[in-house]
Amino acid sequence: MKSIQVQCGYLPLVDSAPLIIAKELKFAAQEGLDLTLQKQPSWSALRDRLAFGHIDFAHMLSPMPIAMSLGLGGLPNRIDALMVMSVNGTVIGVSSALNQKMLGAGWENTFDDPKATSKALLAVADRPLRIGVPFPFSMHRMLLETWLTQDPAFSPDRIEVVTVPPPQMAQAVTDGALDVFCVGEPWGSVALQQSDASLILPGSSIWEFAPEKVLGVRHDWAEANPTACRAMIRALYKAARWLNLPENTPLAVEILARSQHLDLPDHAIDPALTGRIATYSGQDAKLTAGFLNFHNKAANFPWRSQASWIADVIARWHGFDRAASRETARACFRSDLYREALAPLGVNLPGASEKVEGAMATSVAVASTMGQMILGPDRFFSGATFDFEGEE
Repeated sequence: MKSIQVQCGYLPLVDSAPLIIAKELKFAAQEGLDLTLQKQPSWSALRDRLAFGHIDFAHMLSPMPIAMSLGLGGLPNRIDALMVMSVNGTVIGVSSALNQKMLGAGWENTFDDPKATSKALLAVADRPLRIGVPFPFSMHRMLLETWLTQDPAFSPDRIEVVTVPPPQMAQAVTDGALDVFCVGEPWGSVALQQSDASLILPGSSIWEFAPEKVLGVRHDWAEANPTACRAMIRALYKAARWLNLPENTPLAVEILARSQHLDLPDHAIDPALTGRIATYSGQDAKLTAGFLNFHNKAANFPWRSQASWIADVIARWHGFDRAASRETARACFRSDLYREALAPLGVNLPGASEKVEGAMATSVAVASTMGQMILGPDRFFSGATFDFEGEE
């Protein structure tokens, strides 16, 4: 049978690994796909190429399909998220000068204490903090604001959020253009190695189960090409499952490091895949539990409650109607197509498509298509919960 040719855009981040592994280890080919990967220089370039139909699929920041479907940014277009490609995997860092001020004020970098860290950060900031994020509609920005706005000393005029493409983040810190940054690996570790920055928090310390990247596709293309979409979901599901097996990490690092993929040395890629993160140059790396998850505990499932949480943030930013924004967002996260695609594999799937976000302090057994499955933890650091039918 003739293979289906598909093009997929991605940014050179560690969490593009499911795409790269699906290509290199032939999970895509096994599903009847001739997959071509196209590296993109920025999220805006990837967004535009998807919107104009120059690529079929895209490795996307989880808020991007929702923002585009709400008519925001570039060319408005209804975009679907077929699955979550990764959970967590981001880091927050500060310049060397700001780190020294925080340490001098008595702060200790334990890399797991959002409340103490925001208190120290805002206490030593004598001017608005210039904060770099990879894209306006990103989980990076949402996590930063979720974190900082909980501090009593916060006010909107104390920060200035600017967009910096991930590969340029280290240079922006070196040039003194940024005080703080939030970025996906490997670019946090690269900033540490190249600019003497320090990493102060993993994104997972703010929200323990934040959907980071999704597989995006134009809604009309998905409707016209259901076979290709189902095959792509299965291929990436298999790749993600392979990536979460620790014995496969050395080979994954080797494959990702190749010039046609991330084009970075092993030591820049290894921290994210092993969860062993150094917070400053020369420090021995320490294990950060749950740093990046490609597959475990239904990580790939496109929860419509997560889409609702993202929609509420965007609605707040832009003054949109919350209920209408949630409706659009839930339609973007295609749990229906995900279930259809994986049914032939006999995969154990959640029994529901929405849940109360932030409610699981520990791992919890929930109803599933095969009886039950383990989910969580998924806490917000503040203790807040988000009910897709109620309030946060």
